[in-house]
Amino acid sequence: MAQRDAAPNGDGELHDIVSAVSRGAPEYRQCPHPLYATLREQAPVCRLTPPHGVDTYLITRHDDARDALSDPRFSKDMRGAIDTYHAVYGSFFDALDDNVLFSDPPRHTRLRRILRSAFTPRRVEQMRPRITEIAETILGECRRAGTVDLMASFAFPLPVAVLCELMGIPQEDRPEILEQFAVVTRSRFDPSRRAELKAAEERLQHRLERLISDTREHPSDTFLSDLLQAEERLEDPELVASLWVLFFAGHKTTAYQIGNSVLNLLLHPDQAARLRENPRLVPGAVEEMLRFEGSVETSTFRYAAEEARIRDTVIPKGSLVQIAISSANRDPERFDAPDELDVTRKGLQGTHLGFGHGTHYCLGAPLARLELEIALTCLLREFPDMEPADLEETRGAWLKGPVPAFRGLEHLRIVLEPSRRAGDPAGYPDGDPAGYPDGDPGEPTLASVASGK
Repeated sequence: MAQRDAAPNGDGELHDIVSAVSRGAPEYRQCPHPLYATLREQAPVCRLTPPHGVDTYLITRHDDARDALSDPRFSKDMRGAIDTYHAVYGSFFDALDDNVLFSDPPRHTRLRRILRSAFTPRRVEQMRPRITEIAETILGECRRAGTVDLMASFAFPLPVAVLCELMGIPQEDRPEILEQFAVVTRSRFDPSRRAELKAAEERLQHRLERLISDTREHPSDTFLSDLLQAEERLEDPELVASLWVLFFAGHKTTAYQIGNSVLNLLLHPDQAARLRENPRLVPGAVEEMLRFEGSVETSTFRYAAEEARIRDTVIPKGSLVQIAISSANRDPERFDAPDELDVTRKGLQGTHLGFGHGTHYCLGAPLARLELEIALTCLLREFPDMEPADLEETRGAWLKGPVPAFRGLEHLRIVLEPSRRAGDPAGYPDGDPAGYPDGDPGEPTLASVASGK
């Protein structure tokens, strides 16, 4: 069954569609797929004029996107285009963003090799029982509320708690560190908060340096401890930047993917029924969810280190290159019936681009897959009849803003047990047991994560 979100139909003039994509128009952000379909057909390599003022070329077809993700002409080294980087991200993030995500070989190769030495499939699989315990505990608290904002109550707290355990952040230290992460992520794209951002970045650096020092003095069975004891080691500034990017990327992408997946199962009850009837389908369904409505809509910072031609379009040296992951994953030249959600679809792993491709393929993909598998399995088992509290409200809850880095929901209000909602003395009141200040799902309240739940 195809998704039926209200959205532009993609039949307008091409220049109107390009304008909507360039400025991040609300109708485009709510449902970009019809517009991407038009661009794939009429302008597969499209020049945008985004608000930051840097010429940007958007790549929308799967084969072009896959090639571009591993094309050495498209650099991710922020040091090589620092003015362009500052135009997009601001000028206060250099120290934290000087990490594996924004680097090229050979530096990227060294950083990734060291990080992978500690972030092994064995370590990830060993976390399965603990991640399941965390998920079940959080859902137990959700049950008492009955109607919840799933983003605030479950989707964000789960990966945040998992990352805290992975890094070995002591429970008593989590509130302070999480607060610094929250301030930095909240202030990043808001020019009015430049002073707040600069101060928060410095505090976060110092706090992560202290975490590294404490872990060095008191080794444990954690990812960070393994990094500190590895035969080939990172310098402390590299460690700080690595912890930052793993936390920032590892919690938002997974949280938004949980929300996207749950929403699409609610919109496609026949698909949800298949997973309830046969939970062994869930791992494959995770791949389909990543393809159908991934949480990473476009690729991260890339620029043309030299002039490059793709199809009939010349991308000038110095231009930004944006790869539309969401568009590539719905390209009919690569996937049959791409606008249909099919949890039994085969052969997706290694073909969809939800985790990228090439040298920058997502380092945390095994952990993300495991968290998504556990999250969906637990939700479908514990709340088989869950339904959206207000479907129209949910349809309008997609993230807004001019830079479509993430594809996700600001909120997702769900009635977990509809039979107990009305006329039942034991029914539950509306509530949000975890909550997010100012309605921002990027800032988990500390009560939901500081205890390790």
